[in-house]
Amino acid sequence: MASSLEGQTLGKYRILEPLGRGGMAQVYKAYHSQLDRYVAVKVLRSDLVEEKEFLARFQREARSVASLRHPNIVQVYDFDLQDDLYYMVMELLEGDTLETSLHAFRASGEHISAGEMLRILLDTLAGLGYAHSQGIIHRDIKPANIMLTRHGQAVLTDFGIAQIVGATQYTASGALMGTLNYMAPEQGMTGQCDARSDIYSLGTVFYEMLTGKVPFDADTPLAILMKHVNDPLPLPRSLNPEIAEALEQVALKSLAKRPEERYQSAAEMSQALTAAAELAGIKIPAQLDLRLPVTLTASFFEPVAIFSGAARQHIPDPAFAADETDTTLADKLKRAAAPQPAADKTIAQINDLFKLPATVTDADLRAWDVPKAATISSLALVFVNLCGIWASGITTWRFFGYAWPMELVLIGIILAALMAAMANPWLIIPAGMLLGNGVIMAYCSLTGFWSHWAILWPLEPLLIAASIVAGIWLGRRGDWGRMVSRKLGLLLLGLSAAFLSFIILASIVLTVLRG
Repeated sequence: MASSLEGQTLGKYRILEPLGRGGMAQVYKAYHSQLDRYVAVKVLRSDLVEEKEFLARFQREARSVASLRHPNIVQVYDFDLQDDLYYMVMELLEGDTLETSLHAFRASGEHISAGEMLRILLDTLAGLGYAHSQGIIHRDIKPANIMLTRHGQAVLTDFGIAQIVGATQYTASGALMGTLNYMAPEQGMTGQCDARSDIYSLGTVFYEMLTGKVPFDADTPLAILMKHVNDPLPLPRSLNPEIAEALEQVALKSLAKRPEERYQSAAEMSQALTAAAELAGIKIPAQLDLRLPVTLTASFFEPVAIFSGAARQHIPDPAFAADETDTTLADKLKRAAAPQPAADKTIAQINDLFKLPATVTDADLRAWDVPKAATISSLALVFVNLCGIWASGITTWRFFGYAWPMELVLIGIILAALMAAMANPWLIIPAGMLLGNGVIMAYCSLTGFWSHWAILWPLEPLLIAASIVAGIWLGRRGDWGRMVSRKLGLLLLGLSAAFLSFIILASIVLTVLRG
């Protein structure tokens, strides 16, 4: 496939701009002049369509998907072949994927509300149930393929892509269709799946919405697959005790290892969710009104799959089809099972240093009581200053003549407390600068060796640079960086408190000795 088709015409559609590239396709925004309509054109990767039977399968499966008419399934308008380019034309929706929303909530330490969560699931199940009734299995349910539109609906995308590229089981090259973190055990082991496999995948999405993480994750595709097959499911309430027990029961049943033990249809799971909501006293809104707690940028997260509407034209590379179905899993599984060279093992061990420990839960990264942390640390600043003023007033000590650098340390303590409470790596920049300067200034003030400033001042630019680099580095490490930031904030808080005590005691001693 050409690197870009901008300015060219596919059939009746004028290609305007790329919206994103995924594992299976390049997606473009296009315009149909006769209908005066903007659409999304998904052009399949050319290396996936080399087998002889592909054209027949593409026409058959694309026709089936295009026949689906449901408000919770993205509408496919057209499909065709031109110059060895297989493409599908879909409606252009405006909104974000569920994956984008989950990233935003994780970044703020929050969760999607139970009502909005159930609205997403019920909408998705409505579209899924309709497709199943038409004999079509999705095969790749995951947050990146659930669109949350600006009209308050959850819409399933990429229906039929797995069938079009991979038929019922494997492609000619042996590529297994689906995304392993969300794949049912029977689909991962044999490639065979039915409606209950989609139920399992949606159950995994439900689990992620409840807890903030997928139930099974590992370093290699093979390890993930084996966990789906063999490992017991971690109970959602053990990760987030606030989850209603009725909702946990629905998640557990949808994620049963054996298909016959799951919900047997989308309608059955919908009924169970509605009953669980009533039992837990959860009100399900008629439409979504999901407001993201933070605004995400490409600096923190990889591009995610979204539809881009007219209001989002100015967003650079919205990445419509990122995180597509993985079409190279067969090779990955073979490589994962093969012995690793020593150099690769060393690199893997280094990478492990930057991964969250298995014992770390979403609750460990959630924001603590930030107002309380700010209030207590601010009161400490006021209290220490009042004590210093009081002591100076009744003793005529020149306490602040020696102890004034403690003000820098006190403000650094406030920032360190907020850094720990918020698990925010960016606060290390101002905290590091203030605390470092407090140490340097305290040395000069307490010893009286201000002449040493000529030697110490080069530490200033190094201190600033180190703080900025540390903040950026941790900020780009995702949850691992937040975990380290929380521990680093607590460490700085303890060290700063100890150093503050030293400054105060040393200042009192010097005041008494020198008068």
